[in-house]
Amino acid sequence: MPTSASASGPIQPQSSAETSSSLQSRPIPEDLIGRLSSSTVPYEIKVKALRDLKNQIIGNRTKKLSFLKLGAVPCVVSILSSATTSTAASRGNLDSIIIQSAAVIGSFACGFDAGVEAVLQAGALQILLRLISYPNEKVVDAGARSLKLIYQSKLAPKFDFFKDQNMEFLLSLLNCDNENVTGLGASVITHSCQTSMEQRALGDAGVITKLINLLGGSLIQRDSSLESLAAILKENSEVILKFVGPENGRALNVVIELTMDKYPRTRLLACMCLIVIRNALPSYLQDLQIKTKLVLILLELLDDPGQVGEEAPFALSSLIAGKEDLQKLAFQENVIDKLCNHLEKGSLQAKCLQGIFLALADLCSRLESCRTRLLSLKGLHFINHAMTHDSAEVRAAACICLRNISRSVENLSAGTFMKESVMNPLVQLLCDTSTSVQVAALGAISNIVVDFMVQKTTFIQCGGLKQLVELSKSMDSTLRMNAVWALRNLIFLVNDRCKEAILLELTQSTITSLICDPEAFVQEQALALVRNLVDGSTDCIKHVFAEDFSLLDTVIRQIQSASKAEVLIQGMYVLTNVASGNELHKEAVMNLLFPTPPGGPQSIIFKFLQSNDSRLRTSAAWTLVNLTLPSSSGAFSRVSKLRKVGIVSQLKNIINDPCLDVKLRARTALGQVMTFGDGSP
Repeated sequence: MPTSASASGPIQPQSSAETSSSLQSRPIPEDLIGRLSSSTVPYEIKVKALRDLKNQIIGNRTKKLSFLKLGAVPCVVSILSSATTSTAASRGNLDSIIIQSAAVIGSFACGFDAGVEAVLQAGALQILLRLISYPNEKVVDAGARSLKLIYQSKLAPKFDFFKDQNMEFLLSLLNCDNENVTGLGASVITHSCQTSMEQRALGDAGVITKLINLLGGSLIQRDSSLESLAAILKENSEVILKFVGPENGRALNVVIELTMDKYPRTRLLACMCLIVIRNALPSYLQDLQIKTKLVLILLELLDDPGQVGEEAPFALSSLIAGKEDLQKLAFQENVIDKLCNHLEKGSLQAKCLQGIFLALADLCSRLESCRTRLLSLKGLHFINHAMTHDSAEVRAAACICLRNISRSVENLSAGTFMKESVMNPLVQLLCDTSTSVQVAALGAISNIVVDFMVQKTTFIQCGGLKQLVELSKSMDSTLRMNAVWALRNLIFLVNDRCKEAILLELTQSTITSLICDPEAFVQEQALALVRNLVDGSTDCIKHVFAEDFSLLDTVIRQIQSASKAEVLIQGMYVLTNVASGNELHKEAVMNLLFPTPPGGPQSIIFKFLQSNDSRLRTSAAWTLVNLTLPSSSGAFSRVSKLRKVGIVSQLKNIINDPCLDVKLRARTALGQVMTFGDGSP
């Protein structure tokens, strides 16, 4: 035993000394840049400097940033430019410099937008494109690989497919025997093809046929082609029909076969291609076996430790989003359990976490069974933990998942979500630095605060009300709209005391301002908030009569001037609820809707009763029901006025309305009117 302990002693210092030595031998960044910038440095030293630079920055964002600050990219691009235009006899030496320079440029661009931006600003793109026609195959390879890395970034310029010379160039890439060049062509398509016109142009030029042929090529060609096909086919049924139709669906069968390929990325890309087809043309791929296979393959790919594992949950999300049949299938295949098992393991990459929560959100968007299952598997625990994650994308995805599981009426009623353990982190996200996180948090809150079976004081005590009011004043219209939406739901069916507390924080002037917001969707939510405010006891209605009827006046002005149906509907329902109150309230609505004596301008309610939108007709008829209630003391006077202005005749025109709601309200209102006689002299 002493011998063993003694033997282990010298080993550690030796290892430490070796590490120190290797660090000391690594070139200092400033020295590297100096060697690359010098015009007198021999060829061998310059090539070595390029290799050293490449080795230092590969996979190291910190190093890339350091060298960017030192001006490495313009320096390397200058070397590349000089080498490609040089007429020196030592072509072999120059080719080595070109290859190493292109590799360095590609390394800077790989997964690093700041690097891509620097590469583009330095003018590298055109130089690299010229390398594709270079006589040395190794140079062509280096140029194509670097260009592919650049085109993987959103910052890369879009390729204009409508220019003849560009389409010819693209076809020449796809026709090339070099797999890196054909892969580049496919990458250009994946990056740039975004519109239906571009998809059609590529299809008409024969690009789809070229890509189908490449599915039988090398691994690089297969994967690049699958990715490009997904871009060309996405949401375009016309182009998809051209893809699946020829030769009895040969191309489609090839893609289906590739879902069983031995390479994980090929399987993933084949699945994504099939998902694109099914999303645009649901009539295809209806076979239960294929649908089940897609779900199971994507689940299996989640276990991949690399990029495939990170992308698989996004593909799963795309497959099941909005499709109840596939959500049921996924539930039957225990997808929720398997996704939760991955969350249980922990130490997942941020992108993978984001994808898993989005997939869970889609699974829980419609089916109560899925929500119940997720909650039973510590779903809230996972979500709460993710809401404090360093990644904004993960935080947003967790909120989206919470929003969907909180659609469960049963769990809302049980107060499952109205707990400090959920509310505290959720409310904190309202102050998040990411707008997308704030919007996602507001979406979850909007659902949770509908919780009408329990007190909403927990949310208010956590500071939620104050934050919602602050966000309702945001310069960002999306934040304003979602904040007001949450306030609208918060005030839904609460008692008078709670309404007063909310109104005290929100203030009448803020509500008035929101009703007059420049954005129609904010106006709609603000009017819906007022609708909920005056829904309930007669005491609630007093709030719109405060401050000289300012709130009620604002509502009627908006009804008279707005053009969007949703705004008008919510405004009319405010009046409907006010008209359900006492005589003072009914008369106020009557005077607002019919402010002039007969012969004056026609009331807006005529327009609504004649509207093509059944929702507007319903709201208008319902207001008339409340105004003509026979038990109210002033009903006879109001009915008389309604007869004079022609409203009763208009009601008769819609008693057989095709919309059942309109028909019911119209007949109810007309029946109440008739209790005071038929209006005959």
